[in-house]
Amino acid sequence: RKIIFEKQWFYLDNAIGHIYGTTFEVTSGGNLQPKQEMEEAATETKEAGTDNRNIVDDGKSQKLTHDDIKALKDKGIKGQEIVQQLIENSTTFRDKTEFAQDKYIKKKKKKYEAVITILRPSTRILSTMYYAREPGKINHLRYDTLAQMLTLGNIHAGNKMIVMETCAGLVLGAVMERMGGYGSIIQMYPGGGPVRAATSCFGFPKPFFNNLHEFPLSKVDSLLSGTFSTESLPSEPEDNALVEEESNGSIDDKQASLQETEEESTTETAMESNQTEEQETMDINAEDIGFKENQGKENKENVREKQRKQQERRKKLIETAALLREKNADGLIVASKFHPTPLLLSLLEFVAPSRPFVVYCQYKEPLLECYTKLRERGGVINLKLSETWLRSYQVLPDRSHPKLTMSGGGGYLLSGITVVLDKSKSDSSSLEALKMEEPSSKKRKVQDLHC
Repeated sequence: RKIIFEKQWFYLDNAIGHIYGTTFEVTSGGNLQPKQEMEEAATETKEAGTDNRNIVDDGKSQKLTHDDIKALKDKGIKGQEIVQQLIENSTTFRDKTEFAQDKYIKKKKKKYEAVITILRPSTRILSTMYYAREPGKINHLRYDTLAQMLTLGNIHAGNKMIVMETCAGLVLGAVMERMGGYGSIIQMYPGGGPVRAATSCFGFPKPFFNNLHEFPLSKVDSLLSGTFSTESLPSEPEDNALVEEESNGSIDDKQASLQETEEESTTETAMESNQTEEQETMDINAEDIGFKENQGKENKENVREKQRKQQERRKKLIETAALLREKNADGLIVASKFHPTPLLLSLLEFVAPSRPFVVYCQYKEPLLECYTKLRERGGVINLKLSETWLRSYQVLPDRSHPKLTMSGGGGYLLSGITVVLDKSKSDSSSLEALKMEEPSSKKRKVQDLHC
């Protein structure tokens, strides 16, 4: 299929079989050809100005017009030659400084040289791409914040991780990449099913998905309360499938009876009409009956396929529920658009003691509320609310400086470590706190009287 990227379209057929990192040139017709390595000696500049103060951008410095450049492209002239002609026909190029000349050449090369390098997908590349193009889909999760999450969550091979995210599968893919296919991951998802658009972009092999489990958030409460069972799993589609099968059967019977009545009526009318008309109606009825029989078979096959998928889903849900019941997860990562407090308080029940957890939120206030709730609840230590700050630098000879444009914020992270929560002590401590709070007003009154 046609790929459109950076105002350039091409086909990837010729790229199959080449290694990652290969650079291709886009030829006429959108085909890719491996680029031949050539020494870039054609763009050497002999003359350069001292400064750019006398250069005026009035649009008249370039002698070549758009029509001329289009004509050069139509002739099949390569992008490098077009760039060279642009340099030769520029009246202000020789007056520019050496740095400005390099900048001009890079800009024109990017515009006219159709060169593409295919890279292996990674967390850094995908997170940078999503943040630059569609930050709303990943809840404005910046790539440095994602790196902090993986570090604070102690993600490594052999872990049993719980991941709750609504970032199009980017966080899940980052965890899978860090674990390398070893260990197990339980993805908690809202709604009808998990979203893994970004996860599929990583190009993981099939064994990576063998230990990837999924569990709906709507069943977490029933699992914690002990009321979760196979009957509580969504069995409506199966019932609907059975109803559909029965209804299809009754519809088939009705259609058969209708066909019989139609056949009788047609035969009666055919007896009165000519033999040619009788033959035509019989042929049409035979075609209709054959079509309806095939349609009925297809419907039954679809129903069986739906039932098989429902049974597989039910089996996977039971397996995931058994994994969660063990309550020995090695870590928890939450990065969702929902309020983090109820999610974290319920999902922490499945995490073993002395294990890290990380919660990401675009805003600080929900995490502050979550912080206070965890302090009141107990069972966690080393609670930290942090914000990562990132500034990109341009590093070039004699012109290294911070980039002028940068993002305002990369979101906030709440991290901590779970410990064993003694409920009896927590209850007694809460009662003592209430007792201490009650006579505080009386103590103040007594002190006022003594004064």
